[in-house]
Amino acid sequence: MSEFLEALDRAARWIDGYYADPGRFPVLSRSQPGDLHRALPEEAPEDPEPFDRIFADFERLILPGITHWNHPRFFAYFAISAAPITIIAEALAAALDVNAMLWRTSPAATELEEVVLDWLRRLLGLPEGLRGIVYDTASIGGFTALAAARESLGLDIRERGMAGRSDLAPLRVYITDQTHSHIEKAAIALGLGRTNVVRIPVDEGFAMQADALDRAIASDRRIGMIPMCIAATVGTTGTTASDPVRRIAHIAARHGVWLHVDAAYAGPAAILPEMRHLLDGCEGADSLVLNPHKWLFVPIDLSVLYVRDPEILRRAFATTFFMLETAESDVRNYMDYGLQLGRRFRALKLWFALRHYGARGVRAVLRRHIALAQELAGWIEAEAEWQVLAPHPLSVVCFRFAPAGLDEDALDALNARIHDEVNAGGEIFISSLKLGGCLALRVAIGNERTTRDDVETAWRVLRSAAHSGAALQR
Repeated sequence: MSEFLEALDRAARWIDGYYADPGRFPVLSRSQPGDLHRALPEEAPEDPEPFDRIFADFERLILPGITHWNHPRFFAYFAISAAPITIIAEALAAALDVNAMLWRTSPAATELEEVVLDWLRRLLGLPEGLRGIVYDTASIGGFTALAAARESLGLDIRERGMAGRSDLAPLRVYITDQTHSHIEKAAIALGLGRTNVVRIPVDEGFAMQADALDRAIASDRRIGMIPMCIAATVGTTGTTASDPVRRIAHIAARHGVWLHVDAAYAGPAAILPEMRHLLDGCEGADSLVLNPHKWLFVPIDLSVLYVRDPEILRRAFATTFFMLETAESDVRNYMDYGLQLGRRFRALKLWFALRHYGARGVRAVLRRHIALAQELAGWIEAEAEWQVLAPHPLSVVCFRFAPAGLDEDALDALNARIHDEVNAGGEIFISSLKLGGCLALRVAIGNERTTRDDVETAWRVLRSAAHSGAALQR
């Protein structure tokens, strides 16, 4: 066996063992700031080092500093997991090491991306007119969508820019306080300015108030502003609330405003027939983003942006350079559809995942995650001193411990202690957020290997921390 095969075999055996029992590690890293800095030399080695020594340092130095997103009791943020089959796809893509910038630089990379994203579109019930493009994250997909929205206005910004133009009124983007921060970042990066990111009020379910949106756009038009983009969300980061996309789409169409839908987390749930309603109205969107690396079991990173008119992206981003000009016609050169020139072969791992699970297998895992979240919510609601704080249609539950006799500040302090104690224990990892002015604990279920026992453990740990915290409060 060659040295390379020996190293590959050792790594493969380690990965297999890791996936067999990721729960043997503490879910949240116990490292302190600077631990790895102090353990590593200041300069790179002068001479080659053997793989055995490198791998030993991986286990000795790197693993203690890893928070294990693949842990079945990782319930923070949006829990994710990579199916083992997709690790093989990543290794093969790395071995091929192609740059999928042009069709000719690897025709299979371009055409597989087209085919697999069309498979996904059909599974989601999205209309024929949408075309998909792979990016790394929803942040870049959202930036790209906003750039397309700006280009769609026909303001000659590509050639003339925005600075110093007396003929260019402020461009406006409409969000809520539940919208993911990447939309605001995109507005900053595109030169729109934060003051032109308009926050529309939400209702009691944390969804955008469509009537308020309609009034805000009309008001902006009256005073000479240019409404550029509405960023609606299906499955907000905090609570997984969904904006009323169908109503928003009608408003966008009436006012001639680009509609972008962020379905990064919740989008894949529409693969379930009973959850297809999540994407109601998205046929009226100009762009939509979802992340297979969140809830379709591929390793980070892989995000998909669907657009109604890819030509607007080309108008916004395409440039020419003699070395990259090709003679092929009727092909897609993906370098023309965003900022990136170099592009990894990301579609391969999604192709592996969809073939490995099949649609039936994907549906089974998604249904299990949603059912576990509903069961957890039921346990919380059954306890007099606990409160569910938001609707929980998918696999995220927001709640708090709220014993009688404490004011809001004391309840926030108590729940902060519960959050910190739970995460310090190493059994589970959760997150928290401010919701309706109070501190909420948040459990997100999304790991392929999470079982009912894992969720029961989370509830036991939470209750134990709550009661010890309540005792301290007294």
